[in-house]
Amino acid sequence: MKRKLLLIAIGAALVFTTYGQDDQDWKQKFEQLGTMLPTPNSIRTGSGAPGENYWQQKADYIINVELDDEKQTIKGSETITYTNNSPDKLTYLWLQLDQNVREKETNTTKVRPSTLRDSIPAKFFPEVVSDYDGGFKITSVKDAKGNALPYTINKTMMRIDLSTAIAPGGTYTFSVAWWWNINDRMALGGRGGYEYFPEDDNYSYTIAQWYPRMAVYDDVNGWQNKQFLGRGEFALSFGDFEVNITVPSDHIIGATGVLQNPEKVLTTKELERFKQAKTSFDKPVIIVTQTEAEAKEKVKSDKKSTWTYKAQNVRDFAFATSRKYIWDAQAVKVGDNTPLAMSYYPKEGNPLWEKESTLAVKNTLETYSKYTIDYPYPVAISVHGASIGMEYPMICFNFGRPDKDGTYSDRTKYRMIGVIIHEVGHNFFPMIINSDERQWTWMDEGLNTFVQYRTQEEKYDNFPARRGPATSMINYMKGDKSFIRPIMTNSEQIMQFGNNAYGKPAAAMNILRETIMGPALFDKAFKEYATRWAFKSPTPADLFRTLEDASAVDLDWFWRGWFYSVDNVDIAVDEVKWFRLKEVTEDKEKKTKKAKKGDLNTTNSSGKATDFSNGPEEISVIDTDERYYGEFQNRVDDNAIRAKLAGKNMYEIKFKNVGGLVMPLIIEFTFTDGSKQIERIPAEIWRYNEKEVSKVFLFDKEVTNIVLDPNLETADTNVEDNTFPKMENASKLDEFKSKKGE
Repeated sequence: MKRKLLLIAIGAALVFTTYGQDDQDWKQKFEQLGTMLPTPNSIRTGSGAPGENYWQQKADYIINVELDDEKQTIKGSETITYTNNSPDKLTYLWLQLDQNVREKETNTTKVRPSTLRDSIPAKFFPEVVSDYDGGFKITSVKDAKGNALPYTINKTMMRIDLSTAIAPGGTYTFSVAWWWNINDRMALGGRGGYEYFPEDDNYSYTIAQWYPRMAVYDDVNGWQNKQFLGRGEFALSFGDFEVNITVPSDHIIGATGVLQNPEKVLTTKELERFKQAKTSFDKPVIIVTQTEAEAKEKVKSDKKSTWTYKAQNVRDFAFATSRKYIWDAQAVKVGDNTPLAMSYYPKEGNPLWEKESTLAVKNTLETYSKYTIDYPYPVAISVHGASIGMEYPMICFNFGRPDKDGTYSDRTKYRMIGVIIHEVGHNFFPMIINSDERQWTWMDEGLNTFVQYRTQEEKYDNFPARRGPATSMINYMKGDKSFIRPIMTNSEQIMQFGNNAYGKPAAAMNILRETIMGPALFDKAFKEYATRWAFKSPTPADLFRTLEDASAVDLDWFWRGWFYSVDNVDIAVDEVKWFRLKEVTEDKEKKTKKAKKGDLNTTNSSGKATDFSNGPEEISVIDTDERYYGEFQNRVDDNAIRAKLAGKNMYEIKFKNVGGLVMPLIIEFTFTDGSKQIERIPAEIWRYNEKEVSKVFLFDKEVTNIVLDPNLETADTNVEDNTFPKMENASKLDEFKSKKGE
């Protein structure tokens, strides 16, 4: 109410100012995204929701695969049934051959700039000197009748020309056979591969992107057939999988989906413990113990077993296998669902993994379900692998290894927990909310990192979060702009991948939640986005529109600033003026002495106030001129207004937008009695002038100190200009004298 009284009262002395744009470099920071976003239609609506004509393709797989533990090879065959839900007739199909990123003629290494200097670490050379023969070896492509189909391989993509076109609503079944050499992940890197343990002559395999996978055909791009260059990840269609995996009979497999034949591949003890785990909500049940795993390391079986898994409505399938695995599992209650949280790890991961891994899976499922949808799948698996962090439906591979004596630092522990939360969290983004990672990395990595931060905050005490808080992006955002790209940049053109695709969008969403919208409003809107697009494929526009549609908050300025620009937040408290009401007698001839321009605060050489020591300037509030009232203008009682202003302290603060990124003004006032008050001004205050604005505040008490962004909520890159009185930084000489006691 005080704010309204002040603004009505002093119409002549303090008018609402609308700033013209003629004298400033107008950047249109508050223009609607409008034409920048795709035109809404019956497939993707203006509200951000899927329309009545939304469609997506379906790809079902039956796969038989064998892993050779002696030669480290994968050999398999698949039958794909492709359902064309589009309105288009398809005469050819595109498949992704992700393993071809490691073939001899891959474009990945060709397009990667490189230099030489007088001394270079050996780790930069393996791909150059390796004799590893990577890539898919396609042995056949046939239709349902067994007839060969023509196909063309273009690097990481394969086009199959169909014997008959697939009409809208039709299906087509075909088969592909292949094999490939598994890469040594520790030497060559990669999202999957093997790790060799020379101490016991055994392997741990994390097998991913291991079969030819259908590319996406959708309403946005048609065929999404961008080449895989190693960084921009994957666009995939949902479908059902039946996968038969043949491995040595002493191996333990963790995989996407539900094990169909546990009684054939598990021992009696393992089967009994597996059943117990399904009702154990308090703690994990160890299904394969460390003692049992160590015994298998020493005596290798020469027999084979086939594990059968089925998964419904997933976009991919991955698995891990080794005779070294310890295995534990625990039931988790998520809404009406009871998924199993499970971990697979060699003895080298203990005691850390037994203590923390499955607990981290459980914490992740609970928190992500709170912010998105209840976790719908039957299992969520964390597999141990040195130097790896990668995600697939229901299963992920995570680093974090203690020292050989079993000890580990807090840094090792928290990094491991952090990566498990992150990779398990990818079940939601993008495994369920199925964004196009090849095009927009931030839609899965950034949103996932944001909810990862919420999990760390809510499930752990004092978790040392690396990404998420606004402050985590300050150094990046104030850096050299020639090495920064907007968040809305294709995955392969990003300059600083981690900051751009993970950190900045996560910080942006955190600021949106905590500072712009507030947790209650944001959480409802974010959950609406997750609900609308679960098991569908959203674009950035669908996210932007949904968050606005579900909150009634216009966020176009926010998307423009944070996602489409490389501006940084640097808002300065430029000037502060202190006024009090001057008692005056009405002057009919309008000759009343006016309050002089400026203020009486102590000034520095630049003429700007530096503190409040000289007291307030007096300001006159005169009677409202009759000419001020229009036909519909309410009249005010001038004397009543003056009476309400009597004895009050008025502060005019000028703010300057130095960094270019408009943000709300969060101002903390400290009063002479030591009390504090925070005022929050929405970002729209900048809509008339993007460079500087002034705002008047009215208080009963005198102010002694003003701080902008006191809780570091906005990622302001220079807090030294956020205070009044100004905080003078001691010179290096002063610091030296202070240390010497001078």
